[in-house]
Amino acid sequence: MKNRGKLWMLFKSMFILSACAFGGGFVVVSLMKKKFVEELGWLEEDEMMDITAITQSTPGPILVNASVVIGYRVAGIVGALVAVCGTILPPMVIISIISLFYEKFRTNPYIATALQVMRAGVAAVILDVVLNLAAGVCKTKRVLYIGMMAVAFVCAYLFDISAMVIIFVCLGIGILDLVFSSKARKGAAG
Repeated sequence: MKNRGKLWMLFKSMFILSACAFGGGFVVVSLMKKKFVEELGWLEEDEMMDITAITQSTPGPILVNASVVIGYRVAGIVGALVAVCGTILPPMVIISIISLFYEKFRTNPYIATALQVMRAGVAAVILDVVLNLAAGVCKTKRVLYIGMMAVAFVCAYLFDISAMVIIFVCLGIGILDLVFSSKARKGAAG
């Protein structure tokens, strides 16, 4: 019975997050952190940041990827399935309704204005996510990571280098750092 309550809370949380996630995956990262770290206490902040990094670097929608990981972490395979169902239902229903009335939505000035206003809110939430992620990198106090963050920003913003290229280069550097630091620890211990 206790597990049913947790599964229901997981479904309800993912459903609400998905229904309110205007602006895509980056917007929902901040909302997930507030829900699963601060409100429910199911995850630690570092764990949420790890989930964010993993879900952003894997193919598919960030929220669906995150729901799989969070659901599995909270309640195993059943939790992953419940979380995914809660995540995909709202957009399926909303898109189905919009597709029926697409022509009216497209030409309605009130809806156009509402969407424009929502962009401002989305921009603010994305900025919040960026600042939280940057703060997490700075908390490590690793010059390599902070430098990689700055270089990645410059590469993406000034030189328009693909995000996938930046992610794979950062992954390669991270793996090399792990290999060299573990060799250094073994050398110091031995």
